Amino acid sequence: MHRSRLVGIVIDCKTEDFDTATRFWSQALGKQVKPSDPENPTYADLQTEADEPLILVQKVDHPSRVHLDIETDDIEAEVKRLEALGAKRVEFIKRWWVMEAPTGQRFCVVRPQRDGKLGAHANEWK
Repeated sequence: MHRSRLVGIVIDCKTEDFDTATRFWSQALGKQVKPSDPENPTYADLQTEADEPLILVQKVDHPSRVHLDIETDDIEAEVKRLEALGAKRVEFIKRWWVMEAPTGQRFCVVRPQRDGKLGAHANEWK
């Protein structure tokens, strides 16, 4: 058995001016930008409450889009579950899988994001 749930919304921005893109999404969504991590200059986290999905602005080389992140306590089991539903693996990056739904949308399967805990609303899968 493993658990998973929707954890985040990632706003992929193909731009040379990432600060302006981050400022736009911060103001559009009414969320403050968290202090940046100098080791990851292509990511900006927006401040969300514990009961809200995480919102991440990300500088990318592919066309701009929005994708979802699913967090799980067993990445391989969750990826296999999603493959059985028709998704396919696209690429393994660092610690997560980029997946593609049967309808073409990309999403990521990631480890638990908030203090290593999935929280009360995670689904349980056998």
